[in-house]
Amino acid sequence: MRVTADTGVCIGAGMCALTAPAVFDQSEEEGLVVVLTAEVPAGQEQAVRRAVTLCPSGALAAH
Repeated sequence: MRVTADTGVCIGAGMCALTAPAVFDQSEEEGLVVVLTAEVPAGQEQAVRRAVTLCPSGALAAH
C-alpha cells in the first residue's frame, strides 16, 4: 500500500499523526501533514486506512 497527502488541502488537524505516527507527522512550521514513508510498513495498513477516514479535510489517500 502507498499513501499520499495533499498539503494544499490539509488543515493541520493532526488526526493522521495521532492515528498512524509511524507513517505521518506534522511540519513544525505550519503543522501540515508530512508523509514519513510513502510505502506503508507491514502491520500499519489498518492504522493508515483509519487515518485516511478520519482526516477532516480529505487530504490523505491510500492506494
